[in-house]
Amino acid sequence: MKSWRLAGVGGWAVGLCAGLWVQAVWSAPQGAPSANAPANAPGIAPAMAVAPGASLTQGDDGHIRIQLVSRDEVEISSEIGAKIASLPFRDGDAFRAGQTLVSLDCSLYAAQLRKAQAEADAAVKLEHVDEQLSQLHSIGEIDVEEAEAKARASAAEVAYMQATVRKCVISAPFDGRVAKRSAAADQFAEAGKPIMTIVDTSHLELKMIVPSKWLAWLKPGHPLTVRVDEVGKTYPASVARIGARVDPVTQTVDVTAALDSRAPDLLPGMSGWASFAK
Repeated sequence: MKSWRLAGVGGWAVGLCAGLWVQAVWSAPQGAPSANAPANAPGIAPAMAVAPGASLTQGDDGHIRIQLVSRDEVEISSEIGAKIASLPFRDGDAFRAGQTLVSLDCSLYAAQLRKAQAEADAAVKLEHVDEQLSQLHSIGEIDVEEAEAKARASAAEVAYMQATVRKCVISAPFDGRVAKRSAAADQFAEAGKPIMTIVDTSHLELKMIVPSKWLAWLKPGHPLTVRVDEVGKTYPASVARIGARVDPVTQTVDVTAALDSRAPDLLPGMSGWASFAK
């Protein structure tokens, strides 16, 4: 029992120290970010909620470290196995929605499509002949049903091959840039294996972590400005989404903001400081 009491006292002391530390962190002086704050701090760690100048009271400007991320990042891969005929875009190249990113050599699939189409045409003709013979009572009803079933199966095979041939060209789903090419022309593309990674650079979002106390006034649509370190410019933005839960340890919440207008000079991965007007 004596050792249990000592352990309880020790745990209480640790908890008291942790509580005092958290209180000291959230009582950081308000104001602009410190001059010696690293402008290129990697990632967004939970400690970002104590960024210099983080405002906790309504009416003061709040400064929070942010990171730019792409709204959409897609890993392009082929749905079929075929040799790559062409990859017109290289790392860093920009493209528009609908442009061809990957062309596959589908001569074999195209030949199979022509064969399926020929068999479907023959099946339809046979079906018509059997229907006429049935009217003359020259064949039984079962023969007509078999001809109809064969015609439907042939049509399904044509539809399947048409869908396969359409997969020989992969088009861009949005405006963006090539982040990484993982394959080259004349290389065999395996189904499901990455060929390239693309990012949507036209719709950038701002990721940040703010104190949960800010939820008293921070709502979707709230305006803010963000100064991006890499370009040294300030851009208007607004809160798009607020996280669904508060971290119980750090008492912070994830916030996502969106730029009010397109900024071609910005790229995913850039970082900076967000300032909230309240």
